[in-house]
Amino acid sequence: MADTQKGSAADLDAELEQLLAARNREDMAPTIAAMLDVLERYPDNARVLYEVGGAYDTAGEEATAAGFYERALALGLEGDALRRCYLQYGSTLRLLGRSEESLALFARARQSFPASVSLGVFEALTLHAAGKVNAALAGLLVLLAENVSSEDLERYLPALHGNAAYLASLDAGDSHRA
Repeated sequence: MADTQKGSAADLDAELEQLLAARNREDMAPTIAAMLDVLERYPDNARVLYEVGGAYDTAGEEATAAGFYERALALGLEGDALRRCYLQYGSTLRLLGRSEESLALFARARQSFPASVSLGVFEALTLHAAGKVNAALAGLLVLLAENVSSEDLERYLPALHGNAAYLASLDAGDSHRA
């Protein structure tokens, strides 16, 4: 039962976007129910699996979300949905206390999406959770230096990069600290 037999990709995308626009982050039960209905029609669609995971994640059900994210990644998400899944799954792993897995996932994600500021921010949160506070601050300093345009900051960019390199080196030899 291929997805194309059940409706067009554009129809599916429109349906998912409508469900996401209507969600109430304080009460995700209706969104989860609606997403599960979509999943019943598209059980092997990577984006549907990712969105179901995201709904559970928003509801605070990280352990359930993780399984959907894993399945979505295994089925081959692409583009921005892949970037968002990496971010959300990496964050979920952190919240589940699986910091080393989260860091490995963020490393893979940053290779695929090196310019993603959001991935860098959430990677820094995982570094912090893993006890690598110097590396976390270093990552944020680099993101700041490379993504915030400020005349006031411009003259200090070399110093920001230098401080970031120094801070990152403090945690570099401590890769198994958690």
